[in-house]
Amino acid sequence: MPRAGWVKPESPRRLSDVVSVGVVTKVFPADVVDEVIAACGRTEQRHRSLPAQTMAYFAIGLALHADGSYEDVLGLMADGLAWADPDEAGPVRLPSKSGISQARERLGSAPLRSLFGRVAKPLATAETPGCWLAGRRMVAIDGMTLDVADSEVNAAEFGRPGVNKGEQSAFPQARVVAMAECGTRAMFDAVVGPYTTGENTLAVELVERLEPGMVLLADRGFCGYPLWNKARATGADLLWRAKSDMKPRHVETLDDGTWIGELRPGGSAGRKAQPHQVRVIEYSIDDGRSNDTTYRLFTTILDPTDASAVDLAAAYEQRWEIETAFDELKTHQRGPKIVLRSKLADLVYQEIWGYLCCHYAIRTLMFEAADHAKVDTDRVSFVAALRFARRSISQARDFTPSRP
Repeated sequence: MPRAGWVKPESPRRLSDVVSVGVVTKVFPADVVDEVIAACGRTEQRHRSLPAQTMAYFAIGLALHADGSYEDVLGLMADGLAWADPDEAGPVRLPSKSGISQARERLGSAPLRSLFGRVAKPLATAETPGCWLAGRRMVAIDGMTLDVADSEVNAAEFGRPGVNKGEQSAFPQARVVAMAECGTRAMFDAVVGPYTTGENTLAVELVERLEPGMVLLADRGFCGYPLWNKARATGADLLWRAKSDMKPRHVETLDDGTWIGELRPGGSAGRKAQPHQVRVIEYSIDDGRSNDTTYRLFTTILDPTDASAVDLAAAYEQRWEIETAFDELKTHQRGPKIVLRSKLADLVYQEIWGYLCCHYAIRTLMFEAADHAKVDTDRVSFVAALRFARRSISQARDFTPSRP
């Protein structure tokens, strides 16, 4: 931090020579950012004061400081080195808000989306607690919505949810469907779309990227034969809460009280479709209320010796890990009731991918800290990690952007 009476020395260096984003660069290294930018065709032909690499990090910086102005966030990114080493670093002239906006538009959303897809992956090792079920990596899927700036462009692209008496909400909304690793709460895959596109439609793209060795947890809103069929075809295992109207044909009852059933699609198509065998787990939870909460789960793990009914019921509780991740992003990282600032649709997508990259960087920091201390990741505070990341954005000294 600067002290009273300090004066920054003059320097001929440009902003892009001193921009620093601390912990974010450890997760998203500069060479990877450059490769993604080149693959998306965003590499500049001449050196600008705000090159594409700088703006990619700036998009993530905006997600760390959702309530800060463009100039404030860019100042935090550039100012750290000038105060840290006055003999080497000097002041830089920050571009105007208009210049920053133009640089964001030049970058677009594609590099941020590709950067997240390139870097984000499950974090847990074989020793990480709370991440495994019968040797399978537990991941969960769910969706959330984000309010975006009220502009004609955004309204046309994203749509608005309805409210009472046929009216519409004050803000358009974007929809995000994501997959998170249970235990570490790291969101490692996501699809972003308009509010007018349903969760199950967006989820198709996600479930097709599942891998063998994973077990996907999902709430009953996702449980339907078409999505189940696509997810099952990847070789991953499934553990989903069933809708009440889904009634597999009973085949046999197993020793642990669960039973095997045949699942078919509804309607006339069901008579011709190949049935899938599912194991059904039914149980209730006494939470102190007058009516017990009854659960019915479907799973592709058919052998009780592989995973008992108790194991499966306990594992399904981990589905709430992704709800916690959403709360971290929306309540703490973004801030409650804050509306995304971008008024152009492509910049909304850029902003959302910046939020996802930022959350993944923080979660990676938390995992590494917990792994080093040999403690459960749940014992590491997201709010404390967020504060550290915000401080590091103006204190790191290990990043010098490459020139095109």
